[in-house]
Amino acid sequence: MEMNQYLEVFIEESKEHLQSCNERLLDLEKNPEDMNIVNDIFRSAHTLKGMSATMGYEDLASLTHQMENVLDAIRNHKLSVSPELLDIVFQATDDLEAMVFSIADGGDGKRDVKEVVEKLKLIEKGESPSQSSAKSEVAATATAIAPASAKAKSNYDEFEYTVLQQSKEQGFEAFEITIALREDCLLKAARVYMVFEVLEKVGEVIKSTPSVDQLEEEQFDQEFTVSIVSKESLEDLQKMVMKVSEVEKVEVVTISLDGDRSNQEEIVEEVIVDEVAKISSTDSSSEEQKKSATTSTTTKQPNNKTIRVNIERLDILLNLFEELVIDRGRLEQISNDLKNQELHETVERMSRITGDLQNIILNMRMVPVETVFNRFPRMVRQLARDLGKKVNLEIIGAETELDRTVIDEIGDPLVHLIRNALDHGLETPEVRRANGKNEEGSVVLKAFHSGNHVFIEIDDDGAGINRRKVLEKAIKNGIISEQTAATLSDKEVFDLIFASGFSTADKISDVSGRGVGLDVVKNTIESLGGSISIDSKEGKGSTFSIQLPLTLSIISVMLVEIAKEKFAVPLSSIIETAIVKKDEILNAHNQKVIDFRGKVVPLLFLKDIFEVPSQGEGDDFYSVVIVRKGDKMAGLVVDSFIGQQEVVLKSLGNYLTNVFAISGATILGDGQVALIVDCNALIK
Repeated sequence: MEMNQYLEVFIEESKEHLQSCNERLLDLEKNPEDMNIVNDIFRSAHTLKGMSATMGYEDLASLTHQMENVLDAIRNHKLSVSPELLDIVFQATDDLEAMVFSIADGGDGKRDVKEVVEKLKLIEKGESPSQSSAKSEVAATATAIAPASAKAKSNYDEFEYTVLQQSKEQGFEAFEITIALREDCLLKAARVYMVFEVLEKVGEVIKSTPSVDQLEEEQFDQEFTVSIVSKESLEDLQKMVMKVSEVEKVEVVTISLDGDRSNQEEIVEEVIVDEVAKISSTDSSSEEQKKSATTSTTTKQPNNKTIRVNIERLDILLNLFEELVIDRGRLEQISNDLKNQELHETVERMSRITGDLQNIILNMRMVPVETVFNRFPRMVRQLARDLGKKVNLEIIGAETELDRTVIDEIGDPLVHLIRNALDHGLETPEVRRANGKNEEGSVVLKAFHSGNHVFIEIDDDGAGINRRKVLEKAIKNGIISEQTAATLSDKEVFDLIFASGFSTADKISDVSGRGVGLDVVKNTIESLGGSISIDSKEGKGSTFSIQLPLTLSIISVMLVEIAKEKFAVPLSSIIETAIVKKDEILNAHNQKVIDFRGKVVPLLFLKDIFEVPSQGEGDDFYSVVIVRKGDKMAGLVVDSFIGQQEVVLKSLGNYLTNVFAISGATILGDGQVALIVDCNALIK
């Protein structure tokens, strides 16, 4: 079977199952007696094992199988949940994650997991004598079963046999289907795949002989056998498989599992396919059971009509739409020049339709921030153990959506900020008790929408930022002078920790204090068109607030003109536009300023900054765009305002990477290129 086409689905679904394992393991740590949690983890591990085996990743499948054995023992109360046990299961999950990411990066998914496998086996062996005797009883009972059942037991391992038994109890039948292909069949692997596809729609394939790997490589003559559990009849299964082209003969026999189940020690409580578990817990009606039973493990529920789309395809779609936006602007200009009513109406309709299309495309690219947030509970658990601290992480607003391009970039800055909160912010339990605090520190990770922006806040109830310590370090590093230090507000002091190489760590650790400070975080966020600010109270805690744009590709701008050149100023940076008389301009410290609503705002003449050839002084007033970055403001002096427009942000490419105060360019309707002004860089 050609599996490359399914590799992407395998990788995505594997990541989802591993994330589910991580989340539920954290829940299990808090509720070690809750067997429902163990069942959830078991199902994820079982599905991952099946997918890995099907795709031929044996290391993944074998490690997951060993993990299943331990989870199975917990479910049967043969093992109790302890921190040591969870640590080893977490370690196994880490190895599984590493293998999946290796596959995603084009690797073979192999990894030396002998150590963790041995640990899992040792845990599994930690049983009482009564449990060992129970296993012997199971073995004795199994050998005493009727001849057909004994045959089944010899053909299947313990796990597969248990699945067959459990499925039987849930009202399913077990079948062995032997399929013979025609001798002149050319693409045997393709026919095998088609047979599997038919069968997986009506049940779950338990085993194949030869193995899936051998079937993929066409290492069989003309016949192969598939074991399946289903609610379809023997005759219906035979008809379904016979419909596959180039299948010559189909033999279906029922697997007999006779014997008194009550005399056996129950090995697994719920080792069956996800659908069977759902049937038994959600609806007892036979009709609903039939519908659920005929759904394969990889198909979605009928009312969940979603498909996976490669992000590269969405990028291509967005690029094509961006070209459409440029042509729309050109058509609007032509329409205005020709003053043709019919053309004008058509262009207006096209503008409305492309506006709706734009919203749909941008929404398709939106991803919940939980895809980033999900990694933090596990990280916080490990960090807290390493630092000897007690930490409760609360996540709020994980459903908040951001553009995929922003999501891809925001992960590392958030990791750094959370590590910073745990290492620098939260105190040890002893110090917290001495200060009258709960010995368990709190970190709140919150996301929410506001206008065209998403805000992400990291809030901790730790020691806060020590103003004196920050100033001492800043003066020592030559970032500010002692005279300047005395005049700074708290907010300005806090902003100093964003300086390059700034760290107040007393000693270097694996967590922080290596000189790679918050300047990296700030630079990354600003490169995304966002900003970061800090609010802190010493002894109470700190809040880091990140503001990010919803999307990076299509932005609203104010078009302005300087001489004959056009520039675009992002609306997100603009407070307002103003006309200022030349005689209202003041001078302060060799800088031209204006009094704007009681505040002194410096003027920046863009024609000088961008070295645009001057056409001489004209009117008695200046056109000024008032922009801001945080609390700081500036007035950008231009020749004239053109108007508001939505434009497509294009990169300047690899040859123009260091152009000052220009973040990109856009193509206007008349074919001209307008440079997009980076207001943050100008104010900085």
